[in-house]
Amino acid sequence: MTDSGWTAERMPDMTGETVIVTGANSGLGYEVTRAFARKGASVVMACRRTNHAKTMKGKILTEAPDATLDVREIDLADLSSIRAFADGFESEYDDLCVLCNNAGVMAVPRDETADGFELQFGVNHLGHFALTGLLLDSLLETDGETRVVTQSSGLHENGEMVFDDLQGKREYDKWDAYAQSKLANVLFAYELDRRLGDAGIDDVASVACHPGYASTNLQGRGPRQEGSTLRLWTMRIANAVLAQSAQRGALPMLYAATAGGITGGEYVGPDGLMNMRGPPSVQSSGDRSYDEAVAGRLWDTSEELTGVTYDFRRSKSVSH
Repeated sequence: MTDSGWTAERMPDMTGETVIVTGANSGLGYEVTRAFARKGASVVMACRRTNHAKTMKGKILTEAPDATLDVREIDLADLSSIRAFADGFESEYDDLCVLCNNAGVMAVPRDETADGFELQFGVNHLGHFALTGLLLDSLLETDGETRVVTQSSGLHENGEMVFDDLQGKREYDKWDAYAQSKLANVLFAYELDRRLGDAGIDDVASVACHPGYASTNLQGRGPRQEGSTLRLWTMRIANAVLAQSAQRGALPMLYAATAGGITGGEYVGPDGLMNMRGPPSVQSSGDRSYDEAVAGRLWDTSEELTGVTYDFRRSKSVSH
């Protein structure tokens, strides 16, 4: 399904609707936040660097002075921070219309989260798995349709779930670890949608998306951490020549979050050259992302690692 004319201007009015965007202070997250704000949504900017987020909030307010933006701290590399964010949100908000699991790290040297998880798997997948579970009640209790949109990457097609070395302690390659985390994102999005359906919940849709090749500061983090000036300049040149803008890279997430006809279990990405750029469309993800046995195993492993259990029967997320 392709809608070649779709742009952010075609998003519906979202006045009175609450949206959470992780990593809202830069790159794709900033552009997603900006688009939601311009359509009247109340956007919770869930960010690790709150000072920078407040600066970017101010920038959006210069364009949309009536926007409602709430900067809240969350560190997806720390389960205690995720729990604190979810508790704070649920104590102050009565609804959650869209959860955008957007934040991520890419191809960084091996590091660990506060809970001992390999950083890319921990932030990109486990952090969002925990956050979604802890906000499940808010999604279920909101009137009307709600959506969970999880940002993946075309590189998920190179990924493989290495369950006997998920944390990369025995062998680590930064790109393999990134691809594994992005495959986990798609597996999670599809499995969440299946479990919602199995529980008879038809008003919460879980969707995966990817931005294609979008120019953001995400690509530079790895080279900067490694101190590789050559790689940093190579990334910058590639971004300038091949990439689409972050504003256009945000369109698949916005489409997945707001377009009519999205029912859950879809994968949205750019429909142009090699799915790297162009208008958003519903497309097929990599073969491994449809393996339900692997998805089920990843789900069980994620619950065990994070201590967050999704209990759809009781509509409650229980933290061990």
